[in-house]
Amino acid sequence: MTEPMNQQIRLRATPEGIPTADHFVLAESAITPPADGEIVCRNLYLSLDPYMRSQIAGRHISGSIAPGDVLRGETIGEVVESRHPDFKPGDHVLVPGGWQTYSTVAPVTDPMRPDGTRKLDPRIKPPSLALGILGMPGLTAYAGLKHLGEPKEGDVVVVSAASGAVGSMVGQYAKSLGCTVIGIAGSADKCKWLTETAGFDGCINYKEESVADGVDRLCPKGVDIYFDNVGGETLDAVAWRLAIGARIILCGLISQVNSGAPIVGPSPGAIIKARANMRGLVVYDFWDQMDDMIDTFVPLIEAGKMHFLEDVSNGIEAAPDAFARLMNGKNFGKTIIKLT
Repeated sequence: MTEPMNQQIRLRATPEGIPTADHFVLAESAITPPADGEIVCRNLYLSLDPYMRSQIAGRHISGSIAPGDVLRGETIGEVVESRHPDFKPGDHVLVPGGWQTYSTVAPVTDPMRPDGTRKLDPRIKPPSLALGILGMPGLTAYAGLKHLGEPKEGDVVVVSAASGAVGSMVGQYAKSLGCTVIGIAGSADKCKWLTETAGFDGCINYKEESVADGVDRLCPKGVDIYFDNVGGETLDAVAWRLAIGARIILCGLISQVNSGAPIVGPSPGAIIKARANMRGLVVYDFWDQMDDMIDTFVPLIEAGKMHFLEDVSNGIEAAPDAFARLMNGKNFGKTIIKLT
């Protein structure tokens, strides 16, 4: 019987602007057998995330990706072979498996390590949520809003890239805490989902009106918390419309991630005028709160008070096109590749 092969997506060339599928190549190799202390996983789901563009550009805190390298990323896998005492065949695990159908890793079992391997929490259903709203994106929303935003009932919260895995959870978590929530998104369909399903109080479609006009219309008394996933002109526009004592959480730079050019704003004058607090968010600083996030979000999901969208593509060969869509803002929900 023919042994299965490991299919991988490697970086063909470093893109200078928005990536296309041509920047990647599908390769095939033998599955690496495990050494002592290692496991082999058949990867079931792969998470695609905006931070990967910064890895490709060599600007991310987690390291860089060079031409010829297999792209890195978090996967849900099934252990098929183990030489590690804590894992056995059949276990379903979260593992840094990368853009490939099989991965051979030496598990890091420290729960405080973002590059760790851990068994899938049985409460997470469907399991793909462990890569989205009950995984790193969910933790980003939970920790950023709770600890950096310090929300209180009645606060006006604005979140950009609001239909994504992070933004949608920021808004819904804020609603559960009694806040008024306004999203910023790039299509009528996204705004409709946010207001009619996710429960946002309003949404600004930046393709149809300026962010400045939208914030003036929907937040006449100013913005208490701005959760920024975009940067650039959007950040600058909201910064001039902050309420006194506002908090800004800097989470993402989607407006800059495909370009090395400097971005606009925000002006220090806007921050001074509002006596605002602006803080940068690195989710790795809060990795020890993953269980707290799951404990908080699972009951809300089960009660129908939190909703999610997944943008799922099938097969490892679909990953380059799906990533290009993500970088163009054409995804709708958490971008996931179903590998089997």
